[in-house]
Amino acid sequence: MAHRWETPGSVWLEDEHTAQFELASSEGLGRIERQAQPRGRLPDIAHLLGASLPLSCDCSPIYPEGFAFCPTCGAPLDKLAGRARTPPDWWGPWLDQLLPRHVPHGLNVTALALGETLEERPPAPAPGRPERSMPAPPNAHCVFAAGAFGFPAQRLIALAHARNVLQYWDPHGQAWHIMAPEENASDLSFGVAAASYAWLPASDPQRGEVGLVPTDRGLRRLFINPVSETYRTETVFDGLLASAPGAMRRHVACLVNGEAGTQLWSAHSDMSDEVVYDCDAPAGQWARPVGYDGKLFWLHAQGQLVWQPGAPPQWIAWPPGWSPRLQFGGPTQSRDGRLWLIGHDGQAYSFLELGKLAGQREELSGARLGFASLLFRRGHAVVGEPWGQEHVEDPHDDDAMVLPLLRGFNNNRSQPSGLVLRFHQYTGMAEDALAGRIIARTTFEWIGKRNVILDDIARLAHPLECVPFVYDNCLWLHHPDWNQVRGWRLDALP
Repeated sequence: MAHRWETPGSVWLEDEHTAQFELASSEGLGRIERQAQPRGRLPDIAHLLGASLPLSCDCSPIYPEGFAFCPTCGAPLDKLAGRARTPPDWWGPWLDQLLPRHVPHGLNVTALALGETLEERPPAPAPGRPERSMPAPPNAHCVFAAGAFGFPAQRLIALAHARNVLQYWDPHGQAWHIMAPEENASDLSFGVAAASYAWLPASDPQRGEVGLVPTDRGLRRLFINPVSETYRTETVFDGLLASAPGAMRRHVACLVNGEAGTQLWSAHSDMSDEVVYDCDAPAGQWARPVGYDGKLFWLHAQGQLVWQPGAPPQWIAWPPGWSPRLQFGGPTQSRDGRLWLIGHDGQAYSFLELGKLAGQREELSGARLGFASLLFRRGHAVVGEPWGQEHVEDPHDDDAMVLPLLRGFNNNRSQPSGLVLRFHQYTGMAEDALAGRIIARTTFEWIGKRNVILDDIARLAHPLECVPFVYDNCLWLHHPDWNQVRGWRLDALP
């Protein structure tokens, strides 16, 4: 027989013979399997639920929320309830909800104050080194999200959507766990490249709620149960998705492969008032949407689809002979606020104005890598108009190439700053460096008021697969070829 203890969020059972406690149920977690509570997982479970842990006694390995003393021997407990300070969420740099409207959403831009802490390190040319590490997820080609997901503590998940594998990081056990689908849970597979993937977080999550995730069969609402190491889904929309979803103010939209061709599905954020528009647009790979000026932009090898909530979408094909270079980073802004995309017409590079049938073109003297005003030509920053001349500070950087990974947005800075990869002694074409050529020496740097070298990387290939993310007040850099994820400590972020 067991004694039943009820807390505001959970039900616990106390064995009358051993006096040990066991979690029976918890709000939002569904069924709790007894065998899913091995002792090695109990510290993580206690921090997730705000339960209590023993400090000196051996009466029970875990205690219900709010317990300050062991009811058997009276020894004080480590009361975790109410103690956790949750760092800011991270949903990929392309989904920062704190960015103002005049900054394009959907690009690798974050409002987190990374520069204020990274610039406290010794400036270049002093080399830096990672200060923390974690093992790479077993399925390394993945996207990361760090959030509380309705719990008192922040946690990190990694979704390998190409393989339908959801992975959960246990920071106390220092191990990744593969989460199993519960009965009737949908397949999470989505057949797009990681650079085209996007999910939408829940604004006010229930216990275990992650958010909206795209799958090959439609949009699903994802819930995780870290105690039982399982997940479940709820159907939001059924259809053969052609793109990741995007959000514009109070609307959600994504592209669908319908019987009559490509269609655009949209709904209010509460999933009411669903509307489906027919689009005169090709099928195939679509980049994740970019939100700007009240519109969503989906980019394709053959053109752009522009949609404003409440109006039909508009398909605009690229000019004849002109092809985009989406791998260079994405749209950027001119001084007057217009969006531009770099491409090539067979003879030279040029920027094309987005959102217009006959958009303006600006010819270039060479490739520009970057997005959202964080642009570089070779090893030099472009600080004026996207098609303007680069700003040469050191002529030796002519033999380097800079690939921006993440722009840090800060209203107090006149020039953009962010994280970049610098390819040293590289004089080839940008397309070759991004496609798979092995680069002998690369440095991972923060470019800002002070330039800081965070790491020196030897023999890097496929640099576009480098994924920066923020979790547990650390900046992390992941690459599928590495066994360890490299981390740098940050000051406590607001």
